[in-house]
Amino acid sequence: MKSSVFSLWRPFLLILLGLFLLSEARVNTEIQAGPLYRVVGSLLSISCNTSGFSNVNSKKHFQIRMKDPSKPFHEINIMSSEDKGFSYARFIPRIQNSEMSIKHVDSNSIIFEIKYLKKEDEGVYECSVVNPEYNYNGVYSATTVVKVIDNSLSVTSSDAPTSPSYNEGEALSLTCQASTNTIQHVHLAFSWYIRKEGEQDAKPIISLDKDFTLVPGEGFEQRYRDKAIRLDKLDEATYRLNIAELEPLDQGQIYCQAQEWIQDPDRSWYKISQKDAEEIPLTVKAKVVTSMSVVEVSLSPQNELHEGQELLLSCGIKAQNLAKRFFSVAWLWEGIELAKIGPTGILTVRQEYIDRERNGELKATRTGNNNYQLRVKPVKTTDKGSYSCRAWPEERGEDGNFNQGAAQDSQPVDITIFTPESGLSVKMENMKQPVSPGEKLKLICEADGVKGQLSVSWKRKATPPTSSLFATIISLNENGVTEKAEAFTSREVTVTRPTTNRFVFELADVADSDSGIYECIVSETQPSGRTQSQMQNVNVTVKSIDSVVKVVLRNRDPLVTMGNDVQLMCKVSSPRVPMTLTWSQETEDTNLNTIVVLYSNGSISWSGDQYRYQVQVDNQGNSVMHYLKVLRASHREEGKYQCMVSIFLHNVYKKLPASNLVNVKVQNPENKLALSPSHTIAQRINTDIQIDCKVTSRTSEFSLYAVTWELQQDAGNKTILTSDRNGITTFGQQIEESHRKRISMRHTDGPTFELTIQQARISDKGIYMCKVVEYLQDPWGEWYSLSDKHLTTVVDVTELEKKLSIEKKEVEMNISIAEDFSIPCHITQQSSKESQFQVTWFWQQGTKVKTIFTAYRNSTLQARNKNVVVRYDHSSPHQFDLTVLKSNLENSGIYFCEVEEWIHAPADGWRKHAVEKSGNLNVTVDAEGQVGAVTDLTWRASTWITIYVITVSICLCIITILTCKLCRRKTSGGKNAGHSLWTEQVPLDT
Repeated sequence: MKSSVFSLWRPFLLILLGLFLLSEARVNTEIQAGPLYRVVGSLLSISCNTSGFSNVNSKKHFQIRMKDPSKPFHEINIMSSEDKGFSYARFIPRIQNSEMSIKHVDSNSIIFEIKYLKKEDEGVYECSVVNPEYNYNGVYSATTVVKVIDNSLSVTSSDAPTSPSYNEGEALSLTCQASTNTIQHVHLAFSWYIRKEGEQDAKPIISLDKDFTLVPGEGFEQRYRDKAIRLDKLDEATYRLNIAELEPLDQGQIYCQAQEWIQDPDRSWYKISQKDAEEIPLTVKAKVVTSMSVVEVSLSPQNELHEGQELLLSCGIKAQNLAKRFFSVAWLWEGIELAKIGPTGILTVRQEYIDRERNGELKATRTGNNNYQLRVKPVKTTDKGSYSCRAWPEERGEDGNFNQGAAQDSQPVDITIFTPESGLSVKMENMKQPVSPGEKLKLICEADGVKGQLSVSWKRKATPPTSSLFATIISLNENGVTEKAEAFTSREVTVTRPTTNRFVFELADVADSDSGIYECIVSETQPSGRTQSQMQNVNVTVKSIDSVVKVVLRNRDPLVTMGNDVQLMCKVSSPRVPMTLTWSQETEDTNLNTIVVLYSNGSISWSGDQYRYQVQVDNQGNSVMHYLKVLRASHREEGKYQCMVSIFLHNVYKKLPASNLVNVKVQNPENKLALSPSHTIAQRINTDIQIDCKVTSRTSEFSLYAVTWELQQDAGNKTILTSDRNGITTFGQQIEESHRKRISMRHTDGPTFELTIQQARISDKGIYMCKVVEYLQDPWGEWYSLSDKHLTTVVDVTELEKKLSIEKKEVEMNISIAEDFSIPCHITQQSSKESQFQVTWFWQQGTKVKTIFTAYRNSTLQARNKNVVVRYDHSSPHQFDLTVLKSNLENSGIYFCEVEEWIHAPADGWRKHAVEKSGNLNVTVDAEGQVGAVTDLTWRASTWITIYVITVSICLCIITILTCKLCRRKTSGGKNAGHSLWTEQVPLDT
C-alpha cells in the first residue's frame, strides 16, 4: 500500500525537485530589434538566437510566425526549420521558390529571409525555439515589428553631352539627382559607374557612401588625388561628377547610382533601396602627337562690344602629334595673366577675378585638342584693353611631373567697350501716415525705363538721426535672392516683386523706434554689365505705443459679500502687438503683489494661489478684455487691484503706465444672530441661580460662538467669565478665587449658554449681560466674527423672609405642691421647611431671669432630667413642651420659651435666621394643694407680701442646700450631685 502511494506521488515529486533545482531562468531567446523598415521588393533578413540550454552544441530548431496588424489576435505560421508541414498554404509557393528561407548560422542561431518583400508581409514576427529538453525554464520566443514601405527612390542624370564623342584631354561634367518620399530618416549614397565594352560588371569611378565619405574607384585613385576627378555637392540630393581630362580608357557606358540607407534600432545601417540612372554612352578619341609649329589666336567677330555683352577669346594651337601632347594655355590682359589652364586641365584664375569666376562671369575651357576658349560675360568698361594668348608645351617626366617648354604668344588684340545711356527712373507710392505700432509697414517702389536686370535695396535713417548714413535693411538681387541685414535677422521683413518693375517692402510689427526716412535704391545691370542706380525716399512716422494703448480697469461689483466671486475687467485698447498683462494687488504698505502674469506667447505664470483665481481673455476687435475672477472672496482678497501691460516688440519689453486702481471691499454676510428676550429672575439667598442665554436664530448652522458674561452693579461693571469660540473659559480678573468655585457655564443644544451661580449671595444681584459673538469660517478656512448681540437678565437675590411665629398667650396657672405642670412652646409658622430650631426655656422671678433648659437644634428633641422632661409632639410638628415634675413652692414664677430658627447655607454653614419669644406662663404653686387658674390680678397686697416672703425664704434655703452639696461634691472626689432645675443647662441625650 505504501509503495503504491509513493509511485503515484513520484512524478509530482520529480517535477517539484526539478523546479527547485532550476528555480532561476536559464533559457533566453532574442530576435533582431524592431521596427524594421523595408521597401517593397527588397530583401528582409531577421536574425534570431537562443541561449541557456544545457546542451549548447545540439542543433536547435526554430519556428517563424506572424501577426497581421489588422488581425492582432490571429497568428499565422510562416516557416519551421524542421517541420515542412508547419507553413500556411499561402507561404508554401514562396518557400518552394526559395523566396523564404531559414538558414542556421550555428546550432543556436538562424537568419530568416524573404527575398522579395511584399506589402502584405508587414506585421509582427515571432521567432520561437523548439524546446528539446524535458522541462521549461526561461523565455522561448521573441517578437519584432516589420514595416513595409513603398519604394519612392528615383534618380536622374543631367548635363548629358549632346555628342557622346570627346577628344582625349577634354573635360566632362555630369549631374546626378535623387529624390525620395520616405518619411523615415534615411541617408542617400551616390556612385558613378562605368561599364566598359566587353565587360559585364561596371566599375565605380567615385562614390559617396552612407557616411558621406568620398571613395575613388579602383584605377581612379591617382586622378582623384590629383583632383582630376571630383564629386561636387550642389544641394541635398544633387551631385556633379567632374573629370578634368578624359582619357581613352574612360570610354564606355557611364551612369549614376543612388542608394537609400536606413538605421535599424540596433544602430546598424541597412540598404532598403537602390536605383540606377539611365546609362550614357561615352566615346574618347585619342590625341595625335605632332611637332609644335605656330600658335594662333582667333577672336570674336567684333572687337567693339557694348557693356554687358560677352567677350569670347579663342586660342588655337597647331602642332605635331597634338593629341598625345600636353600644353598650358594662358590669357593675358595688358600683359597681366588673367586665367590659365594647366596640362591636366586645372584652371587657375588671377586673384582679382576669382569672384567673377565663381559667379560664372568668367569661364575658361578646353573645347578640343587644339582649341581653348575664354568667355567673359557680362563685360564691363574696365575690361577694355589689349588681350593676347600664351601657350607652353609640357613634357611629362618618368616621375610623373611636367617640364614646361618655351612659351609662344599670339598677336595682341585691342577690345573696345562702349557704355549705353540709361533711362532708369524710380518713384515711390504715397502711403498712409502715421503708422500704428504693431501694424505692418508697406512701401512700394516702382521703376520706369528699365533695359536691364533690376535689383533693389531698402535702407533707413532714424529720426531724429543718430547718424548721417542710411543703414541697409534688406536687398533683393536680380536673381530673386533676398539678403537681410544682421540687425533685422530676427524681424519679419520681406521684399517681393509682383511685376518686373515693381518692388514691395513690408516690415511687420513696427514700433516707434522704426520711425525714420526709408530709401528705395533700384539698381539696373545693363547687358553690358554696367550698373546704374536711382533712389527715392519717404519719411515714415510710427506712433508711440503710449499714445495708442489705453488700459482701463473696472469692477462689476465693488462691494461683495464674503464667499461670493469678484470679477475685475481690464480693457486694453491697442493695436495688434505682443503684450504681457500683469494682475496685481496693492498691500497695506502700498507695495504691489503680483497675482498672475499672462505672457504674449500664451503661457501663464502664477504668483498667487492659482486655485483662488480664474483668468479669461476675450478679443474684441481693436481691444482685448482681460477678466480676473476672485473665487469666493474673503477679507484677505479685499484691497486695491491693478492691471499693467508690457509690450514686447523686437525682443524688447516696454512697460506702459498701469491702469487705475480699483478698490474691492468684502463685507461680512448679514448677521442673523438673535437671542432670547431679556427677563428678570428673583432668587432667594443660598439658592442656585441659572441664567439662560439662548440663540434663537443664527447666520450659519456651522457657526461657532464666543460668549462673555458681565455683571452690572452700582459699584461698577465687571466681567464674570469669557468663553471663546473653542469653548475655553476664562474668568474675569475681578472675580475672586473663592467665588470662581461656585460659578460655571454650560453649552447646551440650541445652542443655549447657561450661567450657573451656586448658593446665591446678596452681592450676586444685579444686571447680568450675555454678549454673544458669532464666528463664521471664510473660504480660506480662517474664522472671522460678526457684530455681537446681547441680552440682559435682572437678578434679584433676597434674604429668606422671617416667618417664625410662636404662640404668645399670657396664661396664669395655680397648681398644688408636688403637681407636674408643662410650659408649652408651640411654633405656629417657620421660614423654611428645612429650618432647624433651638429652644430655650426661661424662669423669671422679679427682675432675675434664669435659664431652665436648652434643647439644641442638633439634639433629639425628647429627653428627661431629674426634675425636667422635654417632649416633642410628632403629631403636631414643632410643638415643644417642658414639663416640671413634682413642683414645689419654689417653682412659682413666670415661664416663657425662646426659639432660634437656623437655616443652612452651603457656603456659610448653619446660621441663625430668626428668634422669637413665647408668651408668659405665670405659675403659682399653692401650699394647700389648691390648683387653679387665677385670672384676678387684684389680690390683696397682704396676700402678695406673704407669698413673696415665703418664696424668698424658700429660695434662700434651697440656695444654701445647693451650695453645700456642691462643696461636698468637690471634696468627695466626684460624687455626682443631683441636677438643679435652675442653674444648669442640660442638653438632650442623643
